[in-house]
Amino acid sequence: METQPVFKNKLLPYLLIAPQIILTGLWFIYPSVEALYQSFFRTDPLGVRTTFIGIQNYTRLFSDPRFFSSLRVTLVFAVLVTVLSMFIGLFLASMADKPLRGKRVYRTLLLLPYALAPAVTAVLWRFLLAPRVGIIARFLGDIGIRWDYRLDGGQALLLVILVAVWQRIAYNFIFYLAALQSVPRSVVEAAHLDGAGSKRTFWSIVYPILSPTTFFLLIMNIVYSLFEGFGIVHALTQGGPAGATEILVYRLYVDGMIYQNINRSAAQSVILLVFVVLLTALQFRWVEKRVHYA
Repeated sequence: METQPVFKNKLLPYLLIAPQIILTGLWFIYPSVEALYQSFFRTDPLGVRTTFIGIQNYTRLFSDPRFFSSLRVTLVFAVLVTVLSMFIGLFLASMADKPLRGKRVYRTLLLLPYALAPAVTAVLWRFLLAPRVGIIARFLGDIGIRWDYRLDGGQALLLVILVAVWQRIAYNFIFYLAALQSVPRSVVEAAHLDGAGSKRTFWSIVYPILSPTTFFLLIMNIVYSLFEGFGIVHALTQGGPAGATEILVYRLYVDGMIYQNINRSAAQSVILLVFVVLLTALQFRWVEKRVHYA
């Protein structure tokens, strides 16, 4: 018979969750409400005079080609980072889950990138791929590939995606490895006895069991791509060249902190927040139907 905890003091549960509620209010709810409020105003750079202008900040954004360019770059960045990091993380986790000699060492090495901050990761790759002086850049030059991400927008976007994927692989690896270790071995052995090969066993039996983990990682990776890619872009390319790597979260930073257009930046942050909420809701509405919970 299962027993449930009983709080004799009715205020105790609220006191226990009070720190989380306070932090959520200070760091999420209040900034979101303030951004929504500021998006309907126009404030001078000194913050002295504020004028209510309604939805003009939004209409100007949707008539700005640069905004749609940032939105396109953001979608490309988010999709590629999410798909590649999840696929590689699953592949490495499936390899590390096999009986290999020294697999604990491999697992530890695969987890190291996740311990680095995005800016630190970007600086490391910047040294490796610096045009004409980086080790990898010189190797590319030796085989006939002209590498200069400071001038080539396609190379710059490729570099930003590569760095984000490299750092995010470790996060996906951790969850997939834990999920693989929870798969009942008897189910896998029964499939092998029935004549199923390794690939068919994985995709027909093991992978459906991993669907809750895949659904969770899908949401977390998309949120990461939309918000936490700022550090990598800022340290590597500053949105250049010519806006080729200017994801939306970096663009609102430029408008708000460099150009001092707080209201325009607030409008973009509201659009980004609404976009993430809608995308997450769609995932729960359509993708979760394919999730098989044990």
